[in-house]
Amino acid sequence: MKYFVIPVTPFQQNCSLIWCEATGEAALIDPGGEADRLLAAAEGKGLRLTKLLLTHGHLDHVGAAAEIAARLNIPIEGPQREDAFMLETLSQQSEMFGFPHADSLMPDRWLEDGNQVRLGRVTLDVLHCPGHTPGHIVFFDADSRMAFVGDVLFKGSVGRTDFPRGDHEMLIRSIRERLFPLGDDVSFIPGHGPASTFGHERRTNPYAGDEA
Repeated sequence: MKYFVIPVTPFQQNCSLIWCEATGEAALIDPGGEADRLLAAAEGKGLRLTKLLLTHGHLDHVGAAAEIAARLNIPIEGPQREDAFMLETLSQQSEMFGFPHADSLMPDRWLEDGNQVRLGRVTLDVLHCPGHTPGHIVFFDADSRMAFVGDVLFKGSVGRTDFPRGDHEMLIRSIRERLFPLGDDVSFIPGHGPASTFGHERRTNPYAGDEA
């Protein structure tokens, strides 16, 4: 699997373009906005977008999903169904935060813990990691030792839990019990900011690390 990170929206949300080198099949993880720019990135690399993947239902992570899915006639997969209440109110969220209008959406496939997503010859494991939102999921590629964690974990920080149905204790459990056991060598792309590894965060993260 190969990937390319494209920060979008005023929140500089990391949209990840991922693809199977063998087949050229590609997906966008968390297409939060700027649909034309995301489509141009895939086209510029000669890739064929076949699906959109969502880690959770916040507007800055899903804002362009409905538009891209309609333009390309491709499915949306994820998040876990507990985030439905957010996806149903995207149009109100876009007005509230001054974003371009975003249509409410429902995915073609809700994803549950233990599910897998296939992209060409790439297989992503799905881990349900609630806390930032109740239906937040993480995508993990065991072969490349890479995880796409949305807003669960950041370099030196963790996701906010002051949004509706956020739960800080649950978030920390998700990190310590679901993510860190995958291995210190696993690199991850967060929803915002620079990449890191689970090992670095386990050793140094002031909120979820060993010394927290």
